[in-house]
Amino acid sequence: MAKSAHFSFSAAIFQGKQLPEHGTVVGYASIIQGLMLEIPVPSTISIISNQNRKYQQEGWLVFPKIYQPNDSFAVSELEALFMQLVFALKYEGVNLLVFKKLTEYYSIDQLHELSNLEPTGQYSRRIWFLIEWLGGFQLSRKKDLEKKGYIKLVNDTIQYTIEGIKSPRHRVINNLPGTVEFCPLISKTEKLEQYVHANLADKQTKYLKDFSKDILQRASSFLLLKDSKASFSIEGESPKSKRAVRWGQAIGQAGLRDLSKEELLRLQQLVIENPRFLELGFRTKGGFVGEHDRSTGEPIPDHISAKWEDLDRLISGFLETEKLLWKSEMNPVLVATAIAFGFVFIHPFEDGNGRIHRYLIHHILSKMNFSQQGIIFPVSAAILDKIHEYRKVLESYSLPILDFIQWEETKDHNVKVLNQTADYYSYFDATKHAEFLFECVEDTILEIIPREVEYLTKYDAFKRSMEDEYEMPDKLISLLVNFLEQNNGILSKRARENEFANLNDKEVQEIENEFRRVFSDV
Repeated sequence: MAKSAHFSFSAAIFQGKQLPEHGTVVGYASIIQGLMLEIPVPSTISIISNQNRKYQQEGWLVFPKIYQPNDSFAVSELEALFMQLVFALKYEGVNLLVFKKLTEYYSIDQLHELSNLEPTGQYSRRIWFLIEWLGGFQLSRKKDLEKKGYIKLVNDTIQYTIEGIKSPRHRVINNLPGTVEFCPLISKTEKLEQYVHANLADKQTKYLKDFSKDILQRASSFLLLKDSKASFSIEGESPKSKRAVRWGQAIGQAGLRDLSKEELLRLQQLVIENPRFLELGFRTKGGFVGEHDRSTGEPIPDHISAKWEDLDRLISGFLETEKLLWKSEMNPVLVATAIAFGFVFIHPFEDGNGRIHRYLIHHILSKMNFSQQGIIFPVSAAILDKIHEYRKVLESYSLPILDFIQWEETKDHNVKVLNQTADYYSYFDATKHAEFLFECVEDTILEIIPREVEYLTKYDAFKRSMEDEYEMPDKLISLLVNFLEQNNGILSKRARENEFANLNDKEVQEIENEFRRVFSDV
């Protein structure tokens, strides 16, 4: 336990981070530090300003002194904790990882005492619900709540929520966007709110409605293959064309099949061309992402996968949450974030996790009717364009939890996790991941899809010109365009002497001029 009742404390540096000004750390960060809980501090930390100011900047929420939780040495530890939890729920939202650890840190009697401080109050009821929900047990209460109105568990001005289900016992509406086994949370940031209200899906629909069905079908076919190849490239692979086409076909069916453990196994089989050197199916041993020491072979993890013993429970919870969310009114990109990044953090397979993770983005966007007009949504291509940002956002959660995972090297230079780690994969903050995915979605809608559709429109215009003027067959026109694209609009001497030897100098000049006219801004 904490050595005193005091949680908030003054500091200039907190866990290696310099405060934006001298102040007092409060909220979840102070609880984690005070109780030495083995979990990462929140990405955004609250402080009380010595200068009595209120503002927000990257990584910090700054409040004036009037917001200071009154946890002095004159009150008990549980009263001080209660005050910090009330502050955190008011201004930081729900942190499930903190509440879960509290259910393990304190005894049932202490949790009973904590939940009965101000027993009819709205924050006491929220604390009571979260302790019981996460702890899997019931606490007795001193007050009857039958005449109390229902309150929302999660403040939906701070975090994204679903409609929720009433809990008569607590007089609380559980609007958490997930189940007790799997529930990532996303905070409402200015950036995310702008994306959510921008209605990107409608912009895509309005843009595409002006193009012919033929153009859209051809664009979709190309984008399907482009996305498949990009997904392999992200993993550092250059697959054979047949393998890329096969995975592209799977992406094209995203959203048609309900997710299940069997469906995940089917997807892995489609991803892995040759299972000779690995075991297909859910892992029955440890796993990690990273390198091996060249001289010793010792693992150097960037990310450690969930324990294989926890996979059945984690994947079951993951699938229940996926079903809950795609039926909700939550924004599809936010749902795709929680599901896809949750899957890749769990890392249930020995290989194929990354590509299935990106498939799940397609799956959710399609299932929730985000992508319209039969156009495949080539999000992997957008991710590949932002590969450094992608790796950084993956590491933003996987690296901090490494400090709390105890592991040892196995004989085959794998990792064996020694402590309980399931909660790290069940409850994580997906805010940065959501911002990144929205950036990729925006690039896809505003850049990648229009670029391909406009290219095909111009290709068709050039093709009609070649057919009308020279009666050139389709195959030769395709070859002509390839040559002109490769040589900046000039037909090379080799091409003129071979495939296009029947063209005279004047005709070549006219073709080159027409190509530049049609494709001038591609």
